[in-house]
Amino acid sequence: MEIQTRNEANATVVTITGRLDAVTAPEYEATVQQLIAGGSIRLVIDFAGLDYISSAGLRGLLVTAKLLKAKGGLVRFATVEGTVKEVFDISGFGSIFQMDATVAASLAALA
Repeated sequence: MEIQTRNEANATVVTITGRLDAVTAPEYEATVQQLIAGGSIRLVIDFAGLDYISSAGLRGLLVTAKLLKAKGGLVRFATVEGTVKEVFDISGFGSIFQMDATVAASLAALA
């Protein structure tokens, strides 16, 4: 897994590539915790390069939402496609989280 972050005008975009699973979820969670501790409370998680997500990865996303809620922040998911989208639909995450077709759409929704 690779995680890249960049600051946009109104949010921090977190791009995840590869796999988000039991091995990589702790790294994802640590990255998000550092961002939130540093004051980034509006996040867009970009899944365009994510090939696979496990239940541990889903748990990491719930941790993200919980941490942001405690700080009055928001999270939106962008470019959730393919098998990752199927996992979101089966697990019910598609109805829990706000998802957008593109990062630009997520950023616009947070504006």
